[in-house]
Amino acid sequence: MSTGGLITHAVALLPTGQTPPVTTPRDPAREAAERELSKPLYHQNDPGLLQRALDRFWEWVGNLFDHASGATPGGTLGLVAIAALVVLAVAALWWRLGSPRRAATGAATLFDDAVRSAADHRAAADAHAAAGRWTEAVQERMRAVVRSLEERTLLDPRPGRTADEAAAEASVSLPDQAGELRAAARTFDDVTYGGRPGDSDMYARLRALDLTLTRTKPLLTGPPA
Repeated sequence: MSTGGLITHAVALLPTGQTPPVTTPRDPAREAAERELSKPLYHQNDPGLLQRALDRFWEWVGNLFDHASGATPGGTLGLVAIAALVVLAVAALWWRLGSPRRAATGAATLFDDAVRSAADHRAAADAHAAAGRWTEAVQERMRAVVRSLEERTLLDPRPGRTADEAAAEASVSLPDQAGELRAAARTFDDVTYGGRPGDSDMYARLRALDLTLTRTKPLLTGPPA
Protein backbone atom coordinates (compact mmCIF):
# COMPACT_ATOMS: atom_id res chain seq x y z
CA MET A 1 0.00 0.00 0.00
CA SER A 2 1.29 3.48 -0.83
CA THR A 3 2.12 6.14 1.79
CA GLY A 4 -0.98 8.15 0.87
CA GLY A 5 -3.12 5.07 1.28
CA LEU A 6 -1.66 4.34 4.72
CA ILE A 7 -2.51 7.89 5.90
CA THR A 8 -6.05 7.62 4.58
CA HIS A 9 -6.44 4.28 6.30
CA ALA A 10 -5.16 5.71 9.62
CA VAL A 11 -7.59 8.61 9.48
CA ALA A 12 -10.46 6.24 8.80
CA LEU A 13 -9.61 4.29 11.98
CA LEU A 14 -9.99 7.42 14.22
CA PRO A 15 -13.25 7.69 16.29
CA THR A 16 -16.04 9.69 14.67
CA GLY A 17 -15.62 13.51 15.01
CA GLN A 18 -11.90 13.33 15.73
CA THR A 19 -9.23 14.63 13.40
CA PRO A 20 -5.50 14.41 13.75
CA PRO A 21 -3.96 17.37 15.65
CA VAL A 22 -2.77 20.28 13.55
CA THR A 23 0.86 21.11 14.07
CA THR A 24 2.23 24.56 13.17
CA PRO A 25 5.92 25.30 12.73
CA ARG A 26 7.49 27.33 15.57
CA ASP A 27 8.21 30.63 13.74
CA PRO A 28 4.78 31.02 12.13
CA ALA A 29 3.18 30.17 15.48
CA ARG A 30 5.21 32.85 17.24
CA GLU A 31 4.34 35.43 14.60
CA ALA A 32 0.67 34.56 14.85
CA ALA A 33 0.77 34.95 18.64
CA GLU A 34 2.52 38.33 18.36
CA ARG A 35 -0.10 39.55 15.88
CA GLU A 36 -2.86 38.44 18.21
CA LEU A 37 -1.32 40.06 21.31
CA SER A 38 -0.69 43.33 19.45
CA LYS A 39 -4.41 43.95 19.13
CA PRO A 40 -5.71 46.97 21.18
CA LEU A 41 -8.01 44.67 23.12
CA TYR A 42 -5.06 43.32 25.07
CA HIS A 43 -3.56 46.75 25.90
CA GLN A 44 -6.50 48.74 27.25
CA ASN A 45 -5.11 48.76 30.79
CA ASP A 46 -1.43 49.26 29.93
CA PRO A 47 0.25 52.28 31.63
CA GLY A 48 0.57 55.39 29.47
CA LEU A 49 3.78 56.89 28.18
CA LEU A 50 4.02 59.35 31.10
CA GLN A 51 3.48 56.60 33.65
CA ARG A 52 6.15 54.44 32.04
CA ALA A 53 8.56 57.38 32.03
CA LEU A 54 7.86 58.04 35.72
CA ASP A 55 8.37 54.38 36.53
CA ARG A 56 11.75 54.43 34.80
CA PHE A 57 12.70 57.68 36.58
CA TRP A 58 11.85 56.37 40.04
CA GLU A 59 13.67 53.16 39.25
CA TRP A 60 16.73 55.25 38.38
CA VAL A 61 16.36 57.29 41.57
CA GLY A 62 16.08 54.11 43.61
CA ASN A 63 19.22 52.68 42.06
CA LEU A 64 21.08 55.96 42.60
CA PHE A 65 19.94 56.05 46.22
CA ASP A 66 21.10 52.46 46.77
CA HIS A 67 24.55 53.19 45.32
CA ALA A 68 24.89 56.45 47.28
CA SER A 69 23.84 54.87 50.58
CA GLY A 70 26.45 52.18 50.09
CA ALA A 71 29.18 54.81 49.63
CA THR A 72 28.07 57.14 52.48
CA PRO A 73 29.28 56.69 56.08
CA GLY A 74 26.36 55.41 58.08
CA GLY A 75 24.63 53.92 55.03
CA THR A 76 21.06 54.97 54.35
CA LEU A 77 20.73 56.86 57.64
CA GLY A 78 23.82 58.92 56.88
CA LEU A 79 22.56 59.74 53.40
CA VAL A 80 19.19 60.86 54.78
CA ALA A 81 20.94 63.11 57.31
CA ILE A 82 23.08 64.73 54.60
CA ALA A 83 20.03 65.27 52.36
CA ALA A 84 18.15 66.87 55.27
CA LEU A 85 21.04 69.27 55.93
CA VAL A 86 21.16 70.26 52.25
CA VAL A 87 17.40 70.93 52.23
CA LEU A 88 17.65 73.04 55.39
CA ALA A 89 20.54 75.05 53.93
CA VAL A 90 18.64 75.75 50.71
CA ALA A 91 15.52 76.74 52.67
CA ALA A 92 17.55 79.12 54.83
CA LEU A 93 19.11 80.78 51.78
CA TRP A 94 15.72 81.07 50.09
CA TRP A 95 14.21 82.67 53.20
CA ARG A 96 17.15 85.06 53.62
CA LEU A 97 17.61 86.09 49.99
CA GLY A 98 14.13 85.58 48.56
CA SER A 99 13.30 84.14 45.16
CA PRO A 100 15.93 84.37 42.39
CA ARG A 101 13.42 86.42 40.40
CA ARG A 102 14.16 89.35 42.69
CA ALA A 103 17.47 90.01 40.94
CA ALA A 104 15.74 90.40 37.59
CA THR A 105 12.84 92.57 38.71
CA GLY A 106 14.00 94.26 41.92
CA ALA A 107 14.53 97.57 40.10
CA ALA A 108 10.80 98.12 39.55
CA THR A 109 9.33 101.28 40.97
CA LEU A 110 7.70 101.66 44.37
CA PHE A 111 4.55 103.52 43.32
CA ASP A 112 2.15 103.15 40.43
CA ASP A 113 0.76 106.10 38.46
CA ALA A 114 -1.92 106.96 41.02
CA VAL A 115 -0.80 109.52 43.61
CA ARG A 116 -2.21 108.92 47.09
CA SER A 117 -1.38 110.37 50.48
CA ALA A 118 0.39 108.52 53.27
CA ALA A 119 -2.93 108.35 55.13
CA ASP A 120 -4.55 106.72 52.12
CA HIS A 121 -1.80 104.08 51.96
CA ARG A 122 -2.06 103.45 55.69
CA ALA A 123 -5.82 102.96 55.45
CA ALA A 124 -5.39 100.55 52.55
CA ALA A 125 -2.69 98.67 54.46
CA ASP A 126 -4.86 98.28 57.54
CA ALA A 127 -7.79 97.08 55.41
CA HIS A 128 -5.62 94.42 53.75
CA ALA A 129 -4.23 93.34 57.11
CA ALA A 130 -7.72 93.02 58.59
CA ALA A 131 -8.63 90.73 55.68
CA GLY A 132 -5.46 88.66 56.07
CA ARG A 133 -4.00 89.84 52.76
CA TRP A 134 -0.53 90.26 54.19
CA THR A 135 1.39 90.72 50.95
CA GLU A 136 -0.78 93.67 49.92
CA ALA A 137 -0.69 95.01 53.48
CA VAL A 138 3.11 94.99 53.50
CA GLN A 139 3.25 96.72 50.12
CA GLU A 140 0.85 99.49 51.12
CA ARG A 141 2.59 100.06 54.46
CA MET A 142 5.94 100.51 52.76
CA ARG A 143 4.35 102.97 50.37
CA ALA A 144 2.91 104.80 53.36
CA VAL A 145 6.39 105.03 54.89
CA VAL A 146 7.91 106.55 51.77
CA ARG A 147 4.96 108.86 51.04
CA SER A 148 5.09 110.13 54.62
CA LEU A 149 8.78 110.99 54.18
CA GLU A 150 7.93 112.84 50.99
CA GLU A 151 5.17 114.78 52.73
CA ARG A 152 7.65 115.78 55.43
CA THR A 153 10.07 116.90 52.68
CA LEU A 154 12.66 114.39 53.85
CA LEU A 155 12.45 112.88 50.37
CA ASP A 156 11.72 114.71 47.17
CA PRO A 157 8.62 113.35 45.36
CA ARG A 158 10.43 111.61 42.49
CA PRO A 159 8.60 109.29 40.07
CA GLY A 160 10.26 105.97 39.38
CA ARG A 161 11.95 105.69 42.79
CA THR A 162 12.53 102.12 44.03
CA ALA A 163 12.18 100.97 47.62
CA ASP A 164 15.95 100.50 47.92
CA GLU A 165 16.59 104.04 46.64
CA ALA A 166 14.05 105.49 49.05
CA ALA A 167 15.66 103.68 51.98
CA ALA A 168 19.15 104.84 51.01
CA GLU A 169 18.07 108.46 50.55
CA ALA A 170 16.03 108.56 53.76
CA SER A 171 18.93 107.14 55.76
CA VAL A 172 20.84 110.39 55.21
CA SER A 173 18.45 112.38 57.40
CA LEU A 174 17.40 109.41 59.56
CA PRO A 175 20.69 107.62 60.25
CA ASP A 176 19.45 105.89 63.40
CA GLN A 177 16.77 104.14 61.33
CA ALA A 178 19.00 103.23 58.37
CA GLY A 179 19.07 99.53 59.19
CA GLU A 180 15.30 99.30 59.59
CA LEU A 181 14.74 101.25 56.38
CA ARG A 182 16.98 98.88 54.40
CA ALA A 183 15.24 95.87 55.93
CA ALA A 184 11.84 97.34 55.03
CA ALA A 185 12.92 97.91 51.43
CA ARG A 186 14.20 94.33 51.20
CA THR A 187 10.92 93.01 52.57
CA PHE A 188 8.96 95.06 50.02
CA ASP A 189 11.10 93.69 47.17
CA ASP A 190 10.77 90.12 48.42
CA VAL A 191 6.98 90.13 48.56
CA THR A 192 6.45 92.27 45.45
CA TYR A 193 9.01 90.91 43.02
CA GLY A 194 10.54 87.87 44.67
CA GLY A 195 7.44 85.74 45.10
CA ARG A 196 7.77 85.55 48.89
CA PRO A 197 4.37 85.75 50.62
CA GLY A 198 3.85 88.44 53.21
CA ASP A 199 2.91 87.59 56.78
CA SER A 200 1.74 89.29 59.96
CA ASP A 201 5.27 89.65 61.38
CA MET A 202 6.48 91.52 58.29
CA TYR A 203 3.51 93.84 58.51
CA ALA A 204 4.00 94.45 62.24
CA ARG A 205 7.63 95.47 61.68
CA LEU A 206 6.72 97.85 58.88
CA ARG A 207 3.87 99.35 60.88
CA ALA A 208 6.19 99.88 63.85
CA LEU A 209 8.77 101.52 61.58
CA ASP A 210 6.12 103.82 60.11
CA LEU A 211 5.00 104.95 63.56
CA THR A 212 8.59 105.36 64.77
CA LEU A 213 9.55 107.52 61.79
CA THR A 214 6.64 109.89 62.40
CA ARG A 215 8.07 110.57 65.88
CA THR A 216 11.74 110.70 64.86
CA LYS A 217 13.39 114.09 64.48
CA PRO A 218 15.41 114.13 61.25
CA LEU A 219 19.05 115.11 61.04
CA LEU A 220 18.55 117.92 58.55
CA THR A 221 22.25 118.67 58.10
CA GLY A 222 23.11 115.06 57.28
CA PRO A 223 25.46 112.74 59.17
CA PRO A 224 28.83 114.00 60.45
CA ALA A 225 31.64 113.93 57.87
